Amino acid sequence: MTEAVPPLRRVLVVADPLHTFVTYKDSTYAMMRELARRGVALAACEPAHLQWRSGEPVTALVREVTLTDDAHDWFHVRRQGREPLHAFDAVLMRKDPPFDAEYFYATHLLQQAQREGARVFNDPAALRDHPEKLAVMAFAEWAPPTLVTRSAEAIRAFHAEHRDIILKPLDGMGGRGIFRVGADGLNLGAVIETLTQHGHTTIMVQRYLPQIADGDKRILVIGGEPVPYALARIPQGGEVRGNLAAGGRGEARPLSERDWAIARALGPVLAARGLLLVGLDVIGEWVTEINVTSPTCFQEITQQTGYDVAARFVDALEAAVRAGAAASADGRTGAAT
Repeated sequence: MTEAVPPLRRVLVVADPLHTFVTYKDSTYAMMRELARRGVALAACEPAHLQWRSGEPVTALVREVTLTDDAHDWFHVRRQGREPLHAFDAVLMRKDPPFDAEYFYATHLLQQAQREGARVFNDPAALRDHPEKLAVMAFAEWAPPTLVTRSAEAIRAFHAEHRDIILKPLDGMGGRGIFRVGADGLNLGAVIETLTQHGHTTIMVQRYLPQIADGDKRILVIGGEPVPYALARIPQGGEVRGNLAAGGRGEARPLSERDWAIARALGPVLAARGLLLVGLDVIGEWVTEINVTSPTCFQEITQQTGYDVAARFVDALEAAVRAGAAASADGRTGAAT
């Protein structure tokens, strides 16, 4: 009997520079550790290393790496060279925001690599279609009152209606650039001018949710199914932002009934659109953001609950690669008959 070929032998990770990883909390690092544990050969590159030339496939200047047990010197480069993306069993797009023009261009290069046979996760077209903040527009019934605009007049009217609001840039991450304006409207004009750049930049405005005091929950959805624990990121020291990068304290908790309802409603829809991994941000009863570029919180949930999120993710990745290979084989068989 022929032994089954493992679905993953080589994986390419497209991410920020490896030396910038904070390994004790980085979810991409956790993915890479789990892949290495399963004997998968790892390579890494940055979006800037992607390249296409007419008559050739999409390539990247990649570094083949091995992982060490040293948190400060956690990888060694074995070899460096340019390779086509379709030479890997899977390509993980894990570049952190901002979702700027260069990120947009990278998704087009990755989509071309898909046409050439590469299997990219999350799907590049789905990444473009689901910017972190704007993705909630497709699920408005699960979101708090929200406004997307560059109009100062519209923002002032929204504030007059809801009295206590949060304003944030569309391309931010980690809580950067988020402002709260209360009922007194103090500094609303200055905040509007700063964030919209005097009406030239579109922003998001949402009704302030006081339940933030109990945490901004990150619910991870993998392959359409939720991880049974969320990480509640609790603001500290008078902050309105719970983001860990803004000093929030992370507390892992079992999903509530409402959390399960949200995840089960959105998860299958997002998975069907090519999003293998999604991070839903939930405050109280409401989804405030849908993170698809590089959702995190793997390590915090695993450390506090023992639930191995990275293993769950790699299981789903293997299943997705197997399914893609089977679909390709069926397509070839159909074309031959």
